[in-house]
Amino acid sequence: MKEKRHIEIFSAGCPVCEKTIRIVNELVCSSCEVEVLDINNPDVAERAAALSIRSIPAVVIDAQLAECCAWRGVSSTSLREAGVGVPL
Repeated sequence: MKEKRHIEIFSAGCPVCEKTIRIVNELVCSSCEVEVLDINNPDVAERAAALSIRSIPAVVIDAQLAECCAWRGVSSTSLREAGVGVPL
């Protein structure tokens, strides 16, 4: 059993990205580990491409792009459905 859910937020530092970071940080629980990644870093951009990230901000949970980020945008409901803030 894993100890933590790994949440990556791909950000460009814009106001929309900052809002997403706030939303995620409001939802997380002790089972969540959050990492904010700067898409302007070439290594981060390469990882984003490998994860099929098409727009920023994007949230990846345990190496899976959150459904809300694949097509629609970030929402509290879809992040909770993906496990953010839900103890393991």
